[in-house]
Amino acid sequence: MTVYTELHRIVEEGGRAVVLTVVAGPGTGAKLLVLEDGTTFGDGPADLAELAPAALRSGRSHVVEHGEASVFADVFGPPPRLLVIGAIDTSESLCALANLLGWTTIVADARAVFATRERLPSADEIIVAWPEQALEQVKPDLGTAVVVLTHDDKFDLPALKGALATEAFYVGALGSRRNQERRRERLLEAGVAEADLDRIAGPCGLDLGADSPAETALSILAEIIAVRAGRSGGSLRTAKTRIHVEPSEPAVSGT
Repeated sequence: MTVYTELHRIVEEGGRAVVLTVVAGPGTGAKLLVLEDGTTFGDGPADLAELAPAALRSGRSHVVEHGEASVFADVFGPPPRLLVIGAIDTSESLCALANLLGWTTIVADARAVFATRERLPSADEIIVAWPEQALEQVKPDLGTAVVVLTHDDKFDLPALKGALATEAFYVGALGSRRNQERRRERLLEAGVAEADLDRIAGPCGLDLGADSPAETALSILAEIIAVRAGRSGGSLRTAKTRIHVEPSEPAVSGT
């Protein structure tokens, strides 16, 4: 079985994998296919596999230095997913914007009166369920961003606690700074580790001066993109990094 035969199967099944090719240095031309579960195929050095987790989390193909070799990490996987907990006006705007990026959008809310196709025409999927049930159904992975918009502890707290127990690359929560602090205390009381709480982007979004639901959604999605690309989300005019993430500049996801 060749590397590309196995890669084709994984892509067809909606899985994730990275093809690591030595492009300069010792072993130039060697390839190693690494699946999300760590299974490998190919003739590349076995130690190349240690590059796979970071490459898969980045979601972007890039070149990385490995010892004396330069390795091209060609990343394959399904589109990113956006899971929104809470069917409010901002949820529809988030889905509409994420759809433009080719992302898969899911909105979950236990309140059937709000979680309707009429209110959420842009959502690819609508789940009428409590946060714990929705998270179990969606199973957020390293390609999933979770945004909690409900403003109600009976939804917010289990949603955030459950999301932090997953590999989601982004976990955000709407709300004032005062609410964020109060929510943090409640999550600590519920047994969430302080280090895990630092993963929460709250208040979520970049400082754009957003006011309307559409502007708020743009602020949130902009932060999600920045996190996935390993950027701060600041002004390009004052940025010291390249305008675009170059193939030789691996992105780092997560916070």
